[in-house]
Amino acid sequence: MSATADHAEERTNPAARLGFEPGQVVQEIGYDDDVEQELREGIEAVTGQDLVDEDYDDVADVVLLWFRDDDGDLTDALVDAIGLIDEGGQIWLLTPKTGRDGYIEPSDINEAAQTAGLSQTRSINAGKDWTGSRLVTPKSGKQR
Repeated sequence: MSATADHAEERTNPAARLGFEPGQVVQEIGYDDDVEQELREGIEAVTGQDLVDEDYDDVADVVLLWFRDDDGDLTDALVDAIGLIDEGGQIWLLTPKTGRDGYIEPSDINEAAQTAGLSQTRSINAGKDWTGSRLVTPKSGKQR
């Protein structure tokens, strides 16, 4: 695929901007009627697999966490999500945009991520109503 085609896909498929790769297992948490269906379908198109749900009993490469202000404690949700991914995995935290029901302040997201031991690497527009924050576990300092 050419660089131009890659850029065109990034504009038309929101999942391409999130860095998903073919073959990745993506576990989705917090699904509800308000989620961005186009993003979900795009992720499945890029990975070539259906998203797995909360009942998946193996580790995932990526957790897609839809979270709204009234969903409970964000730090607890992030700690739970860490247990679902392999070392070096990532969490995409998707929260409603400013002014939407369930909006969460960026400072609250940053605080919850730090408390859970995660680093926020970037934020993106994840659709009409959602913002995505990429959270990663710190790199292990152990030598092999």
